[in-house]
Amino acid sequence: MHGYGVFALETINKNKRIIDYAGELISNKQSESREDRYLSKGCIWVFRVNRNWSRDAAVGGNIARFINHSCAPNCWIEVVDKTIPCRCRPNCKTRL
Repeated sequence: MHGYGVFALETINKNKRIIDYAGELISNKQSESREDRYLSKGCIWVFRVNRNWSRDAAVGGNIARFINHSCAPNCWIEVVDKTIPCRCRPNCKTRL
């Protein structure tokens, strides 16, 4: 999709965690305009975490954004719950 790819230099055992997907945490509503802008340039850096939140790898992202852009991806994702800080008030300790 981008002319790039990620290749392992060593064997990766099945079910091994490879990398965390990094990027700015934004609402899915915010992500829509960013996705349109990125797609117009032939890129997609936004990863939907759940029905409310996305990670934008164009802002603070890492190499994970290049993984699985193929017709036959060979990695699976796991969304780890309770990692998104609640923003209901300053210093809220709740995780969503």
